[in-house]
Amino acid sequence: MQFGGKYQGSSFSELLEVDFSYLRLNWSDLVEGFDASVVPHGTTVMGFKYAEGVVIAGDRLATVGHRVASRDMEKVYPTDAYSLIAIAGAAGPAVEMARLMRIELEHYEKIEGEPLELEGKANKLSQMVRQNMPAAMQGLGVVPLFAGYDRRRKVGRLWGYDMTGGRYEETDYEATGSGGLYAAESLKKSHTLDATRTEALRMAVQALVDASDEDRATGGPDVVRGIYPNIDFCNQNGIERAPESEIEAVFRAIIAEQSDRRRGTS
Repeated sequence: MQFGGKYQGSSFSELLEVDFSYLRLNWSDLVEGFDASVVPHGTTVMGFKYAEGVVIAGDRLATVGHRVASRDMEKVYPTDAYSLIAIAGAAGPAVEMARLMRIELEHYEKIEGEPLELEGKANKLSQMVRQNMPAAMQGLGVVPLFAGYDRRRKVGRLWGYDMTGGRYEETDYEATGSGGLYAAESLKKSHTLDATRTEALRMAVQALVDASDEDRATGGPDVVRGIYPNIDFCNQNGIERAPESEIEAVFRAIIAEQSDRRRGTS
């Protein structure tokens, strides 16, 4: 398909750069003399493989320094029917990147007549992270996770990134953000590739509970306000978000078990 502008390819972001650059928000142009520490940051996200595919999860807290900026931030976004992105870092650029990624994949499919391969999607996100490098150097970094179900290979796949756009496919699990280390340590003890959906949900909730217990910028399940982590499963049937009622039940069971151990009962 051909357009009337200069750009004739299938990349939406490149189309914006070439023919509609005035519509694109360039974060690196906004940071000269700007204190990036006042920008809300999303904190902990993670992903791991399980028997049917892959799980992506994120807490809901956004912070500005030691202050709560938002208690119900969305950090897990479907990018199409079989892939997801989880965002950590400066909230504005991160959310823009997640939304642009979805538009990018929709645009590619419309132009080419078929969806991009899952690995190609991971490469596209790597390019977006690399393009954000000037803003990252000023404190507006974005460090996402990308996951999906590869319908050709019939397996779930997961990628982590660094702020330079480096892309690394993970064989088991990955976590990033301020509480990412603690979430990864929790998964190191509990993760198994043959986990059922029920077991995978518990692993995800447990990892976020452990991260929130060690990292003040990570928000655990908030029973008082009814705010729970976003936990999405992606498998051969597409994407399914775990209901909040199910997450709450798992969380309460974990807390009850922890209370029993502290009292020395079982």
